[in-house]
Amino acid sequence: MAGSKAFFLAILGCACLCSSVLAVRELSDVAMVDRFERWIVEHGHVYEDAAEKARRFEVFKDNVAFIESFNAGNNKFWLGVNQFADLTVGEFKSTIANKGFKPISANVPTGFKYENLSVNALPTSVDWRTKGAVTPIKNQEQCGCCWAFSAVAAMEGIVKLSTGRLISLSEQEIVDCDTHDTDEGCGGGWMDGAFEFVIKNGGITTESSYPYKAVDGKCKGGSKSAATIKGYEDVPANNEAALMKAVANQPVSVAVDAGGRTFMFYSGGVMTGSCGTELDHGIAAIGYGVESDGTKYWILKNSWGTTWGEKGFLRMEKDISDKRGMCGLAMKPSYPTEQK
Repeated sequence: MAGSKAFFLAILGCACLCSSVLAVRELSDVAMVDRFERWIVEHGHVYEDAAEKARRFEVFKDNVAFIESFNAGNNKFWLGVNQFADLTVGEFKSTIANKGFKPISANVPTGFKYENLSVNALPTSVDWRTKGAVTPIKNQEQCGCCWAFSAVAAMEGIVKLSTGRLISLSEQEIVDCDTHDTDEGCGGGWMDGAFEFVIKNGGITTESSYPYKAVDGKCKGGSKSAATIKGYEDVPANNEAALMKAVANQPVSVAVDAGGRTFMFYSGGVMTGSCGTELDHGIAAIGYGVESDGTKYWILKNSWGTTWGEKGFLRMEKDISDKRGMCGLAMKPSYPTEQK
């Protein structure tokens, strides 16, 4: 009798425990649904139907779990639930990172005017934002033209340094009008190609005169030039010291591998650790510095709006053992030369 009673109590206890676990799980799901609904409103997402929304919710849950697990670890940077939280890594790579970037296999050799500078004579930190050479963060949205945003950021910097004027230049003019060779607007391109276009075009107009539409459009010929460049040069490949020389003197276009999950959800701190080198995204190096713990980093301007990263910017570890740099950022940097 005593044995039967003990068995009954055990079954009852198990049932209560299972019921409690289910209740907690249900409460957790309710909280996650509420979080998802608030995220949808925040980012203005609209889904085709209930089935698509349900599928996106499952992806959202998985991404949130990854982000929270990563942030619980001992890392120098942290992740956030940003505008990409309903995308799988594969979708992100094909629509946000890889889409719109076509790195050329080989560059035509150029000069490097900063070659003879001594790294030891360079300042320990540089931030072109504090010198008024960086425009506010922009957002390429669904158009695969990161290459145009990267090139424009570098050109805005050299125009400021050459003329004293910070002018927001038009990515859309490049998207619409630079459609030759490897450059195909929202279909992809390369920063050096954008520089070549501006030189041949006799300049580039302002953002306000030729506003960004995030789609391929018909070239509006005859736009009034607001600025132009003399030429462009490529930084010696796989050489962070050479890149430092260039960035100490002006903002520089760089290419990175942005297809990783940590890059996708980067929210702040100095990105460290392993990273790929399959270049799939163009951004701009606008400075460098050193953390209080001695970690050296690059300051990078992205084109995914202010809800990504440090209000649109990124800090990435500098001077790592891999000569290609973190995420390959030292593989193919380039910069425009002075305004004519």
